[in-house]
Amino acid sequence: MTILMEEETEVSFDFDHEALAREIISAACDAEDCPYETEVNLTLVDLDTIHQINRDYRKIDRPTDVLSFPMQSFDAPADFSHAEDCVEENFNPDSGELLLGDIILCVDKVKEQAKSYGHSEKREFAFLILHSMLHLFGYDHETETEREEMEARQRRILDDLGITR
Repeated sequence: MTILMEEETEVSFDFDHEALAREIISAACDAEDCPYETEVNLTLVDLDTIHQINRDYRKIDRPTDVLSFPMQSFDAPADFSHAEDCVEENFNPDSGELLLGDIILCVDKVKEQAKSYGHSEKREFAFLILHSMLHLFGYDHETETEREEMEARQRRILDDLGITR
């Protein structure tokens, strides 16, 4: 597994955010029975940067907490049956790893939301990365059924890791 992490803002968490990101991404891959080694890009940004990206790519003119840019198209969430149909597009030619996509996480929102929700920054950081990973695997929350399924998966994975509110 390769995680290409870039910090475009100051990161001052009281936990090892790189190790936690690796743990969450690995747990998500395991939980979804991903049959491949994977590559994920994780970029940590500030409020202004995520606002601009949200405006430019989603046409939503406000900051958000996390953005997901999947590289794979799934017929159903975490259905890897077509990944090898186009090896040149889906896999890194140097490493052979499945290209899952990009996660852009706002450090300011992690801190703000942790305080607002009354839990640790570690829990919020883990939750947002996991939420984004599920989007990279093709999950969404546009309908009530999708939302319930995604929330149940998030809860189970975080509980299994002992990361609770």
